Amino acid sequence: MEAPGRRTFVALCFYTALLTLSEVNSEFVHIPSVLNGVKGKSLLLSVETHFQNEDVEIQGSWYQTRPGGPKTLLVTFHNHSAIMVASMRHRSRFFFQPPNASLLIPRLDEAAEGDYHLDLDIHFPQRQELVRVERTIHVTVDVPVSTPVIRKTPSSTVVEDKENVTWTCWVENGTRVQYQWLRNNMPLDASDRHQFSQDNSTLVMNPVRKKDIGQYRCLARNHISQRQSHTLDLNVFYGPYNLAVKSDHGLRTGEVFTVNPGELVFFDCQADSNPPNSCMWISKTNNATEVITVGLRLEVTSYKLAQAEEFLCRAYNNVTQKQDETQFTLVVASLGTGKESYVQENNSFSPLAAITLSCLFITGCMLLVYFIKTCHHPKRDQKVSSYLVSFTVLMNIYNRPLTEPKRPHCSGHEDATEDFGIYEFVSIPGKMESTQASSRSLAHLESVQDLHTTIYDVIRHIPETPTLANQSLLLKQCEA
Repeated sequence: MEAPGRRTFVALCFYTALLTLSEVNSEFVHIPSVLNGVKGKSLLLSVETHFQNEDVEIQGSWYQTRPGGPKTLLVTFHNHSAIMVASMRHRSRFFFQPPNASLLIPRLDEAAEGDYHLDLDIHFPQRQELVRVERTIHVTVDVPVSTPVIRKTPSSTVVEDKENVTWTCWVENGTRVQYQWLRNNMPLDASDRHQFSQDNSTLVMNPVRKKDIGQYRCLARNHISQRQSHTLDLNVFYGPYNLAVKSDHGLRTGEVFTVNPGELVFFDCQADSNPPNSCMWISKTNNATEVITVGLRLEVTSYKLAQAEEFLCRAYNNVTQKQDETQFTLVVASLGTGKESYVQENNSFSPLAAITLSCLFITGCMLLVYFIKTCHHPKRDQKVSSYLVSFTVLMNIYNRPLTEPKRPHCSGHEDATEDFGIYEFVSIPGKMESTQASSRSLAHLESVQDLHTTIYDVIRHIPETPTLANQSLLLKQCEA
């Protein structure tokens, strides 16, 4: 029977050995836990040591465990050389790689996949210490993925809320492929309407919506490679959404449009819809409705509106079988700054100017005809000249600015220009003989009327600044 002291000593030694093994594993030996290899390529199972190989003695073995199979010895080695290979078929498949106990697989195939175990004994002569290390590496052998191909079912445009879309992605080459779907280069996650298969190779949208519109592609990857598919567009029939009436005319306050009288106004019915909507314009007056026109644009002439009137735009999508409507009120009132008012003022001035010019032209023509008829009388030649001067002065009056300032009067005779002019009286032959009176015979006007003679005051012009030449000519005519 062992003494209690001996059992305590053995336990202490075992605990010390565990501490030493942990120290060696963490400080002196490093082995990767997973290595991903490419079929047909080589793979090195590297062992990294952190001690001088010349100062220690190592001995160990490599084993392989295939999925669901037993543990098989591959090679046993001592220091820098292999001392035994388990079987002849392993000689060309595995090579011991000195100086740090690594293992080389020159050509990977499906049989090379599995777990590789390293049992390593390390002897430190200076410390007379032996440490055992056990490590495992998981090796995968994969085929790189080829460019994935995607397909959409149905291939035609679908209707929102009524149809489903199924996306499928696959590759011709590749092992352990995982798929990921991207819309507009952003990953798609599962949701109530988006369901994925186990490897994400299939995506079902049930039902499809407007926000699903975009460019889709599939990303295929495994441990050693990844590829993206070409882009495929998804188009969806939807709407109408966000229906609104817009116009570039008048003033808008909420749902009320105010326009100038006589203004021609255009209203556009706009909505987010695919395909574009069919629009119907309806007038609402006295609780009665009337279809005005069909189309995206409504044309209204405001002078035809006697009072405020309500209009309604109804948008309908022939594919989605959905519709929406919005209404507004049109009020006719003078805005005061409209472009149409300015145009009307200009138009009203133009006819007035034309009438004035026409009257002046006709009057001038009548005077010229009369002058020609009376030109045989020698005394009337002077009268013709006076008429011509009078007509010239009249035209100058029309062309002169209306608001020309007058010079102040200084004395009794300095404002004689106010009375200056041509006074011509023409008598129509009657019982009495034709009589002419100059401007000096105004005092005898009553006696002329007593003779039952009709007198016409042809023209009287008051020039404000007559020239000396005109004054002399007019004075001569008056004296005549």
